Amino acid sequence: MTSRTHAGSPYIQFAKLHPAAKYDLATSGLESYPLSGLPVQLEDLEINGGDAYGYAPLQERIAQLNGVRPECVVAAAGTSMANHIAMMATLEPGDEVLIEHPTYEVMVDLLNFLGTSVRRFERRMADGFRLDPEEVARQMTPQTRMIVLCNLHNPTSIYADEATMRVVGDIAQKHGALVLVDEVYLETFYEQRPRPAFHLGEHFLVTSSLTKAYGLSGLRCGWVLAARELAQRMWHINDLYGANAAHPAERLSVIAFDNLARVAARAKEILQSNRPALDEFLQSRADLEYVRPEFGTIAFCRLRSGSADKLYRLLMEKYETCVAPGRFFDVPQGFRIGIGGNPAMTLEALKRLGLALDELPRLS
Repeated sequence: MTSRTHAGSPYIQFAKLHPAAKYDLATSGLESYPLSGLPVQLEDLEINGGDAYGYAPLQERIAQLNGVRPECVVAAAGTSMANHIAMMATLEPGDEVLIEHPTYEVMVDLLNFLGTSVRRFERRMADGFRLDPEEVARQMTPQTRMIVLCNLHNPTSIYADEATMRVVGDIAQKHGALVLVDEVYLETFYEQRPRPAFHLGEHFLVTSSLTKAYGLSGLRCGWVLAARELAQRMWHINDLYGANAAHPAERLSVIAFDNLARVAARAKEILQSNRPALDEFLQSRADLEYVRPEFGTIAFCRLRSGSADKLYRLLMEKYETCVAPGRFFDVPQGFRIGIGGNPAMTLEALKRLGLALDELPRLS
């Protein structure tokens, strides 16, 4: 078990501290949306708000987006804090939690920080990284209290449809367990987004935010969807962390929601430009194993041979290019590519990644 006083996230440290690269494929979200793109007037903002549990206009907009009642929404500082609050409200130290492999490292770090017993189930490249309910069922035990998923899957962007999620939910219910689904990348379906898994039953908890799909990370506008009584418990737990949100960010988030179609149009344009470039790159690489994603902002590749660490260093030192190393997803031979950046930059970054891959065998 990780020492709580020495806990942290190597991935987040990497994301914050790795040397800046001119050609960045490591970022998993959309290029930052500028404040100038929103119709914000100074009089729209205020420093201080009320001390209630949730800013009512923001609660209403999150609820409307997700088709739920406002009392089932817990606003949080991004998806990361939403996941933390959801787990804090439902897990005790020693509880067994089943989480997919590979997955976003921070989820496992958080479960270790909370003192839970972590079990893994596989999402295999040979099976297209699909979510396999039979594999989930095989790894369940009478002690399992929660199943944790990302949908779209991080790091591969593979989608698990509602029928699959319903079967996983049935498995959880038979064991008296909950299902926590991080849906932050599902937002990249935009107006075609499937309904949140929370609608499948109150044994589902869902977390998300405006961060990845819209380029609005700085607003820290995240949320948990939970049954009313559980949501209230989450609000009370959050009192121990932040008590109240930054009110200017709450007001800016309301403005963002009211202009979300505009923000989404820009995001879709970026992804529609970058996805063909990603497809062309992947199809050209016999030295990589991958599953082509249909959706989302990220893709995952694995080297057939050679060192991923050497590739990373070569990319940074010679090609001014960065990817997210696979060691952060428990796949040391892999790396994650982000396609949410400026299209011209992304195209050049993929070209440079190809050059580095061509050179890598000569370094081995």
